[in-house]
Amino acid sequence: MWNTIKPAVLAGVLLCLCRTALLAAERIEALEPHMGTMFRIVLYDDDPSQAHIAIRAAFDRVAELDGELSDYKPDSELNRVAVAAVGHDVPISNDLYTVLAASQSLADRTNGAFDVTLGPVIRLWRTARRTGVLPGGDEIAAASLRSGYRKLHVRNDGAPEIRLDIPGMQLDLGAIAKGYAADEGLRVLREHGFPQALVAASGDIAFGDAPPGQVGWDTGVDSINAPNESFTQVLQLHNAAISTSGDTEQFAEIDGVRYSHIVNPETGKGLTTRVGVTVVAARGIISDGLSTAASVIAEQHGPEAALELIRQSAARGIVVIQTDGKWLRYESPI
Repeated sequence: MWNTIKPAVLAGVLLCLCRTALLAAERIEALEPHMGTMFRIVLYDDDPSQAHIAIRAAFDRVAELDGELSDYKPDSELNRVAVAAVGHDVPISNDLYTVLAASQSLADRTNGAFDVTLGPVIRLWRTARRTGVLPGGDEIAAASLRSGYRKLHVRNDGAPEIRLDIPGMQLDLGAIAKGYAADEGLRVLREHGFPQALVAASGDIAFGDAPPGQVGWDTGVDSINAPNESFTQVLQLHNAAISTSGDTEQFAEIDGVRYSHIVNPETGKGLTTRVGVTVVAARGIISDGLSTAASVIAEQHGPEAALELIRQSAARGIVVIQTDGKWLRYESPI
């Protein structure tokens, strides 16, 4: 599907990327695998050769971030410092600092509903999705003891550093790193002279200036309760980011219960409330983290509390939640 010019559905977000034949600028796109998903770049320009140089630079930047922020790669900076920083401060890169500082800020504001230290618990649920076997209560309890955002300390007193309180902690940036990578890819494209562009990382998309002759990128929002049907709303976005979180694709159904890949830190279990959240914000690092945090808040405290978190973050959002077998939709201005 990636080689066509038809709309492409990306984890709850459908991009309507249409050619405008009367315009001189050509629509150019490319696709590469990074961070465990497919990154897509679309831009407009009348010089394809220069455009492909910019695209290569943007993908190289994403690959660099993958090497720093991945929890899947044993030699990533993230995994190395998680071992080295136990009990004392360890220097980290500016990229890792930026993402961890944003993560801790969101953790503080949500009282831990967003928590990048949940790596040990998340790994249990990855195994559960693969094997269909529910993690034991003792396993979850032990993994939770090695988690907790207050056990991670991030500071920058002239040089960025982190410290972890106990051994065995594992950091997982899967709920925020792709949004940051999309931001950075878009920044590189702009620096190379291509402001009319977007970078999509599955359900996280960063938009630059609008395509030629348009007010924004046409972006359709899918319905979580009927993902194969037509999108329910079309947004026109530019110089913004959008992220969608939900269990449409990543979940485990065990003993008749559906568990999302998103973990509720209060219970140590994948969300069992069917909820989907779409967030529009100024940058991908904001929308990505917020869509996950709001999903957890929706289960913990209800959809209105999730929308309030989004509003307080100077963002806009849609929360779709299943209650008593019915799908309800809550929306802040978007």
